[in-house]
Amino acid sequence: MTTGRLTVIDMQHVFADPDSPWATPRFAQAAEGVRRLLPAFEDRVTFTRFLAPHEPTGAWRAYYEQWPFALRPPDAALWRLTDEFADRAHHVLDAPTFGKWTPELASLVGQEGRLVLAGVSTDCCVLSTALAAADAGAEVVVVADACAGADDDSHTKALYVMDLYRPLIRVTTVAKLLEGVG
Repeated sequence: MTTGRLTVIDMQHVFADPDSPWATPRFAQAAEGVRRLLPAFEDRVTFTRFLAPHEPTGAWRAYYEQWPFALRPPDAALWRLTDEFADRAHHVLDAPTFGKWTPELASLVGQEGRLVLAGVSTDCCVLSTALAAADAGAEVVVVADACAGADDDSHTKALYVMDLYRPLIRVTTVAKLLEGVG
């Protein structure tokens, strides 16, 4: 069994559907990595969902002017977890922000805890969550091959930036994490 809490970021239809404006090209590869990680964390898994706010405020107004298709209620199909994860998601955290380091997730991880991150998109929600958690003092491990970015270049650059935060944030692979090396 691997230590820490696995948080699977935003494995939702809006990122999986190739016809979505927010399609993540390597979503299937990230999903494969997530599937490999799940058994090692047993009941210490949180799935997150990015949701549009009821009414955007501040800079979010301009964001949703650019992406009006996303202004849908929380029960809209695009916000559902993909079918392969919906039944496995016993704990789901919803947030209308890129970063998922909320007070709820912080309490689950604990003050001296370890947060293992997987999901999409590496260059947005994973990055935002990792930086906030590291600032709060959590040990953060990002599983590179269980993540996917908006494109390969953005994915690689985000992993590089997060790895600059060592030892607060470490980037590893599924195999190394499961071996206990990550």
